[in-house]
Amino acid sequence: MILWQEPWVWIVAGVVLAGLEMLLPGFILLGFAVGAVVVGVLIWAGLLGGSLAPMLFVFAVFSLIAWIGLRRFVGVQSSQTKVWDTDINEN
Repeated sequence: MILWQEPWVWIVAGVVLAGLEMLLPGFILLGFAVGAVVVGVLIWAGLLGGSLAPMLFVFAVFSLIAWIGLRRFVGVQSSQTKVWDTDINEN
């Protein structure tokens, strides 16, 4: 069996991406992590498998849905503003 057809590969990739999200803010990698875990679970359940193209399509769709959901419910709000009250170059 080819490595990308193994469900554990997708789930481990999702966990690694979720771990990297702690280093990079913005919920970008977390959306990819959700997509990877969903693909892994679907392969494990027998609902997805075989060709790489459908797996990548499902990965992309669920990553986009997760990213949009995260931005909507947890991300930047329209009322938030970054205020800079000091200049770091001033002495």
